[in-house]
Amino acid sequence: MTDGNATPGARHDRVTLVLGGGLATVLLAAIGATTGWILAGEDDRRATSTAGASATPTAAPVTATSSRPIPSRSTPSRPAVTGPTVPDVVGRDFDDARDELEERGLRWRLVFEGGSGRAVERTYPKAGTAVTPGRTVTLYVSGPPPVVRVPDVVDEDCAEAAEELAGEGFRVVYTLRRSGTVLKHDPAGDSQAPWGDPVALWCGEPADGTPSPNP
Repeated sequence: MTDGNATPGARHDRVTLVLGGGLATVLLAAIGATTGWILAGEDDRRATSTAGASATPTAAPVTATSSRPIPSRSTPSRPAVTGPTVPDVVGRDFDDARDELEERGLRWRLVFEGGSGRAVERTYPKAGTAVTPGRTVTLYVSGPPPVVRVPDVVDEDCAEAAEELAGEGFRVVYTLRRSGTVLKHDPAGDSQAPWGDPVALWCGEPADGTPSPNP
């Protein structure tokens, strides 16, 4: 056994050992703290990097749009329906003007505006207007309705007689039938009447009991 009194050499060794152990503990603690700080810093950088990446807004998808027009699918085009055009008859005699309208397959209507003369002042629709076949064109005449002779159409076919009277400018009125033979008409044949006046026709057969023509 050793007594409680250690020798100076042994004491020195213990002090050295204690100091050495303490220094080693301090060094280990410092190393551990440094390592922990480094690791913590690395974790902080990783966390910061991760957080930064997460905080960065996600870019919206880019949509490309063509600036060139897309050709549309079209059905085969049909030829345009064309019709006659209103002829330029202003300044011409109304009788000649209506004849040209009939040649183009158009109907006519005369409006006499008084004054004097037989010339067409204007038309409706205007000259050059594209119209459908059979369209009625109004002719405005700078003068009164002329007085013309009523043709004698007794004993003629009713339809043919009506066409003849209309050609002379009269308005046909049927009093009995629209077919058969003309038995009489009023005004009578060879009389004078203004253009556009009505002419009444009696058509039929004498055997049907229709009145006899006036002498």
